[in-house]
Order: sequence, then C-alpha cells, then structure tokens
Amino acid sequence: MPQTPAPETPPQTPSETPPAPRGTDTTMAMVVYGLFLAGMVIGFTPLIGVVIAYVYRGKGPDWLEAHYRYQIRTFWIGLLYGIIATALALVVIGVPLLIALAVWMIIRCVKGFKGLQEQRAPSNVTTWLV
Repeated sequence: MPQTPAPETPPQTPSETPPAPRGTDTTMAMVVYGLFLAGMVIGFTPLIGVVIAYVYRGKGPDWLEAHYRYQIRTFWIGLLYGIIATALALVVIGVPLLIALAVWMIIRCVKGFKGLQEQRAPSNVTTWLV
C-alpha cells in the first residue's frame, strides 16, 4: 500500500511564532517603585509599597531579592529623613531638606526601575545615599 505524504505545514509568520520564554516577573517590584513615587502626591502609598516589598521578599532570584531589600531600605531611610526634615522645617532649614528628600526618592526609584528593566540588582543596595 503506498503511503501518502504528510501535508506540509506552512511556515509560521512572526505573529504565529511561539513567544520566547519569559524571564522573571518584575511587575510587583515595579508597582512598589510606582507607589513610592506616587507617595509624593498621595502620602500613604509608600506604606502600601513597603508592605508589598515585605510580602514578596524571598520569592525570586537574587537580583530581584536585592530590589525588594533596596525598596524596604528606601522606605525606612526616607521615613527617617522625612521626620528629620519636617522637624527642621520649623526652623526653615527643613524646607530645602524636604526638596532634597523628594529628589533622593526620585533618583532611587528611577535607579530601581532601570535595574529591573535590565534584570540586575541596583548598585550599592546598602547605601543611605543614592
């Protein structure tokens, strides 16, 4: 009995190719950075962000773990700097310190976003500066 050849499958177009395997999910870490930035307008969102960072800590590769540690440190150090700057605002010097705190927070969040996009840990996680 002669065999019939199998029908040829047409070549796949780019839209039909299977997706590349996805890397580590960084969505929650990005949400935390976003909540920290939103905290400059809506005061309570950094608290939600740090809770998320504590919940997700230990649930990813080392470089993602470093981001959660960086976020937790950013929250606590920022809170300390904010309390000091607010107290010093009574003697006027705190106003420039509050502006410096906002710049510090923006730099740390942008640095974190960039590290997440490159799937690497933020540099110098343990610093009190930027």
